[in-house]
Amino acid sequence: MGARQLRAAVELVEAIAPLRARLRGADIGRIGLVPTMGNLHEGHIALVRTCRAAADTCVVSVFVNPAQFAPGEDFERYPRTLDADLRLLEVEGVDVVFAPPVGEMYPDGRRDHTTITVPALARVLCGASRPGHFDGVATVVAKLFNVVAPRQAFFGEKDWQQLAVIRAMVRQLDMPVEVVGVPTVRAPSGLALSSRNGYLTAGERAQAALLNITLRKAARAVRGGERDHRRIERDAADALSAGGFEVEYVGVRDAARLVEADANTVNLRVLAAARLGRARLIDNVGVEDEADV
Repeated sequence: MGARQLRAAVELVEAIAPLRARLRGADIGRIGLVPTMGNLHEGHIALVRTCRAAADTCVVSVFVNPAQFAPGEDFERYPRTLDADLRLLEVEGVDVVFAPPVGEMYPDGRRDHTTITVPALARVLCGASRPGHFDGVATVVAKLFNVVAPRQAFFGEKDWQQLAVIRAMVRQLDMPVEVVGVPTVRAPSGLALSSRNGYLTAGERAQAALLNITLRKAARAVRGGERDHRRIERDAADALSAGGFEVEYVGVRDAARLVEADANTVNLRVLAAARLGRARLIDNVGVEDEADV
């Protein structure tokens, strides 16, 4: 495996050595990286466009990372749509797509592979119910940073905890990468775009709008001066349960450290995870974002 040309615009690379060779040329300039698991939608395209505007060379990785799926999760049935993804990325003017097989990223197998963890952030909220998930995320992102050597890397704010984990990893390990958060892209109903929205039926997709509505209401309550955050969390969880969700958590947290907020916390975010049918949905809202709503 190596590199092959897709028409004349985007180069598909499937192995680390040729990718490194491709990205070490004199005309590469500033490299931007958009890590994805494929099955691309408009949320991913927003990341790509932000990258294209900021970088001289835009690299998109497409890798369904087994290390961030717990036993019994949807790794085997996670949508893999590389041909369609490549067509989208070609239209967007992406320079290089890195789509390695699992064996290329984990040549010694996952069991014997070095793992990176950010313990303070990886074991709360989503990490509490998905043990090892953020270790898998941090490890594969660190590998991508080592291979691609980007100046900037772009991640969606929809998975706020993932963004916080990666920012902490970069800071603590002195990685020379700027981690750029890109605002969540939403459907007209307010539902955050996600590859897992494809698991929703038409009726569930209409129900799913309640998640963002509920989080915005909770954020407005905090913004309005309500200090009983536990009550806000309970009320939001009750509203979601009444709307047909199986609630995993609702949390009012410090946006950077993800610890429970108190009266002295300045930067607050309301986060939630809940299941609806076959889909596990996550979303978050910044309290300051609701200032003018």
